[in-house]
Order: sequence, then C-alpha cells, then structure tokens
Amino acid sequence: MDIRGNVPAVDGEPVPAVPEFGARPVLVVAAVLIVVQLLLAGRYGFHRDELYFMVAGRHLAWGYTDQPPLTPLLARVSVDLFGATPTGLRVVPALLGGLDVLLVALLARELGGGRPAQRLAAVGAACSAIVLGVGHMLSTVSFDLVAWLALALLTLRLLRTGERRWWLAIGAATGLALLNKDLVVLLVPALVPAVWVLGPRRVLRGWWPPAGVLVALAVAAPNLWWEARHGWPELTVAGGISGQDGLANRITFVPMQLLYLSPVLVPVCLAGLRRLWSAPELRWARAFAVGYPVVCLLVLVSGGKPYYALPLLLVPMAAGCEPRVRRPLRRFALWLAFGALLNAVITLPVLPARALPAVNWIYPEQGAQLGWPRLVAAVGQGWAQLPATDRSRAVVFTANYGEAGAIAQYGARYGLPEPYSGHMSFADWGPPPDGADGPVLVVEPAGPSGLTRAFTGCRQVAVADNGVGVATDDQDAAVLLCTGTVEPWSKLWPHLRHYY
Repeated sequence: MDIRGNVPAVDGEPVPAVPEFGARPVLVVAAVLIVVQLLLAGRYGFHRDELYFMVAGRHLAWGYTDQPPLTPLLARVSVDLFGATPTGLRVVPALLGGLDVLLVALLARELGGGRPAQRLAAVGAACSAIVLGVGHMLSTVSFDLVAWLALALLTLRLLRTGERRWWLAIGAATGLALLNKDLVVLLVPALVPAVWVLGPRRVLRGWWPPAGVLVALAVAAPNLWWEARHGWPELTVAGGISGQDGLANRITFVPMQLLYLSPVLVPVCLAGLRRLWSAPELRWARAFAVGYPVVCLLVLVSGGKPYYALPLLLVPMAAGCEPRVRRPLRRFALWLAFGALLNAVITLPVLPARALPAVNWIYPEQGAQLGWPRLVAAVGQGWAQLPATDRSRAVVFTANYGEAGAIAQYGARYGLPEPYSGHMSFADWGPPPDGADGPVLVVEPAGPSGLTRAFTGCRQVAVADNGVGVATDDQDAAVLLCTGTVEPWSKLWPHLRHYY
C-alpha cells in the first residue's frame, strides 16, 4: 500500500496516514455512471413518489407528513432548472449517484486502501443495485445515501486522527441529513456505544461532541419545530410502515441486503468486516465492524424497510477492497460485470416495458414508473361525462398521492382541476371548499377499499390500465363518478386522511 508513514496527532499519539487518492479513475467511473443514468432517465416515466415530490415542491414547507423538506425542495429546484420531465427531474439523483461512487472510493482510501482498492471500490459502488436504483430516480434515499456515506467518512476521519474538531463537521452533516430523512439517527446507537467500548474513547471526551450535537440540532431545528407543531406525523407514518409491512420486511430483510448490493460483492463485504474487526492497522475503526450489524438489528426490531440498513453496508465493502486487489482480479472482474448487468436490468429501465413482470416482483419501483398518463386519461373520460354546468362545483379525489400527483402533472390536457387526496401531505393541502358540493370523480385502487362510503350514488365510468400488464398498486384502478359526499368536506376530511 502507498502509505506515507505516521504523523503525530494533536494529543501526541501517532495517526495512521492515508494513501494518495487516485482521483482520475474514480472520477471517470462516477462520470460514466452519471452519463448512463441520464441516457436512461426518460425511458419509462415518472415514479409515483416523484409525482408526489413535484407537487410537494409547489407547497414548500419546513416539513411534510411523511418527510422533512429537502427532497421536495430538490424536486422544485430540478423542475425549475431542467424542466418537468423525467430526465429533468433526474439530473439531481444522477449527480448524487456519482457522488456516492466518489465517497465510497474515499472510504476505501480512509481505510488504508491504495489506488487499486479505490478503483475497485468505485466500480463496486457503481455496479451495486442500491447506487444504480437511487441514482435513477429522485427519492428521499437519493440524498440519504450520500449523507450516510459522508457521515461515515467524517466519523472515520475523527477516529483515525483523534482530532475532535471533526465533531463540528459531523454535526453539520447530521443536521443536513435530518432535513432529508430521519434514519440517520440510527448511527448514534450503532456507533457511539461501539466507540466507547472498542475505542478510541478519547474522541468522546471534552466539549466537542456536545458542540457537534448542538450544531446538528441547530441545522435541523426548523424541521424539528415543524414536526413538534404538527404532532410528529412522521412517527405515525413509521408506525404504519411497521404495522402494515413489518412482518414482510423482516422476512425479506436478509435476501434484500444481498440483492440491493450484489451477491458478487458479498465476499468483499465479509472480508471488509473481518478486516475492520481484526486488522491491527484498523484497530481505530473497529466500531464500524459492529455498526452495520447493530443497524440491521434496529431495523429488524422496528420492522423498517430492508434498504434502511444498506448505506452502512458500503463501508465494509470499501474496507474489503484492499485485501481483494491483492489477489487475481480477472475472474472477479467478469463476475462483477455480470452482476452489474443483472443489477442494471433489475433497477434501470433497460427492458421493454412489457418485459417488466420478469423483474418487477424483485424491484417494484420499476412498475411504479408506468401507466400514469393512461390513468389520467381514464380520469379524463369520467370528467368528460360531467355536464359543463356541474364542473365548477365538482371535485377529483384520489385514494393515494401517486394518483393525485399524476393528475396534477397530466390533468390539464383533459381540463381536470387540481386533485385532492387524504393521503400523506395531500391531506394538509385540502379539504376542498364546502361550496364544492357537486359531483365527485373518485379514483379507487382495484378491490374493495371502503372509500366509497364517503360518497353517494357512485358508478364506475372507467378503468385504468397501464397498457403493459405490469401489476402495480394502481393497475385496474376504478374511476367512479359519484353524485356527492355524505356530509360537507370539512367534516368528512378527517375521516379521509390516512398516513400509509
């Protein structure tokens, strides 16, 4: 390894130096990934969450029912700069995916990996399903992955150097991460006790750690204030995820860890965990050997989604690249290329849309990009049946934010008004005025939902079909034309609100 010796730390103990950074090949890998993502960005269509984020971006606030403010803000900026198209919206996640590659390579360097290890870490990250997936579409995970990797890098720098002023940078990065997603708090119980037990304890002493906490709270304060003022709705959403999908999340947790990364990279991760735990030169980084398992345990206990633990898995992957490059790479490179191709087929829009059932059962986010213009066209059929005299008092109401976001995006071509929904933050942007006492056009997912109990005289006037036979939550959704509501919107609205 290209290690340049030790230098004295501030407290007098030696600090392991890091190798030179092989910037050029790492940046080439990041650039190739960005170009590939942008070339494929517009091939299917908007994801249901992206449609929601664009509407949320038009209602900028310090918080939303299900998330902090950063992702809707990024959606707003992306649309304003690059246009309200799938490609325009996805410039930001593509760039963030390239940043993920750079950060993983820097993690490998921080953990003593020379230039070959850094190159392998960059390629491994670019080939992983998690980086490919979150780099393709805008989601809360797009920035969350960057935030976790940046925090891991800053924490490793703190542990390696013993320089406690890094706590201020860690605090600022944590506060920014909290403005995007709250999962980053899992790093506290995963790493702080491990550092206390395994060392180096000196980084936890003094006033720098509390100063870092204060910086994090100061940066995140606007969202925390919003959450407290609105009764902490994100906790309600998290409870809904655990209550409704907790069992399935626990059953699929381990398989999804393997699939979201790549089975080809699993041996590299295992080697990295062993190296973090036992390598004398990385004794200062042992906390990360237990950090990932602890995060996994926390996610399993809480019933969270399997991908919640994935960002920290890239740290042992980066650590395992140094021992892997000491062995022949030709056969491994072939397997890695095969894994990259498989991950691309699963996570990126490379297949014809009609072939998606082959992979949608593994990664349903693919199917959630299809059929939205056709769904809105079906709603337009129902709207066309309304007498012109009734349309000023009519309301379009949907069961979920994906349907509402699609109508907000595509509805103008059919003369549709702005939609309403009781789902997530759409509930905060309603209800319709009580004077809107005319017909209601309701979009209801296939199967009985009980939604129609709030409306009178409902009859089906259209059915949504994505046209490619991909099973999604909104395939075969019914468009119902109802004569009105059972009571005024203001009284009905609390009963229509739902969090998951």
